[in-house]
Amino acid sequence: MRWFITLSYLGAPFHGWQRQPGAVSVQSTIEDALGKLLRRPVPIVGAGRTDAGVNARRMVAHVDFDEGFDPREGRFMHSLNSMCGRAIAIEGFEPVAADAHARFDATERTYRYFAHTRKSPFVGNLSWFVPNPLDFDAMNEAAALMLGRRDFTSFSKLHTDVKTNICDLRAARWHFTGGDAGAWYFEISADRFLRNMVRAVVGTLVEVGRGKITPEGVLDILGRKDRCAAGTSMPGEALFLWDIKY
Repeated sequence: MRWFITLSYLGAPFHGWQRQPGAVSVQSTIEDALGKLLRRPVPIVGAGRTDAGVNARRMVAHVDFDEGFDPREGRFMHSLNSMCGRAIAIEGFEPVAADAHARFDATERTYRYFAHTRKSPFVGNLSWFVPNPLDFDAMNEAAALMLGRRDFTSFSKLHTDVKTNICDLRAARWHFTGGDAGAWYFEISADRFLRNMVRAVVGTLVEVGRGKITPEGVLDILGRKDRCAAGTSMPGEALFLWDIKY
């Protein structure tokens, strides 16, 4: 029987979501815990991949359990959470159709990138400190020009295994939340994202905010389909996979 797992995690202790040889990942940590509890290999499939250090407020994965087993009963979820450690929170299980797929059935994903304009000891590990003033109005003007169904090759990590770099970008905007740290967050939503895409988009918008690129310049960057044309990739600790829609 297939189940969707809803979870969140702090990215700092992990080398990304996906299991890989010689590294601790979110996927491998959960699979290893499930294997110990159920005494058999239990593979899980996530809604997407997050890079090293990137966080998730909401990640979804699917898993197949034996017929009749309900992970919501007894102390199973408590034991699973305990074995996964402090950086991962298993929040719930939901029964789904046998062919439901956490990755392919997702219709929209949302990320948030957090920044603060005044030094603060309380947000530094999960937010990027803005060392110099940025023109957030110009950054939002540039972000709006990127909306729609476009080729985002210029914002993708090189040599990935995807069949297309076309994404439908549905929202992209900086929001001011204030507070003692002068906090902002960039929210971006699309049907899919390429590897490193969000951090490259944020890095390019920061260049706009510094006056090094005009807002209209992002259209030229998109058209060139060259990763070297876009801005630098921003630090991962300030990025969160925020939501997934099905």
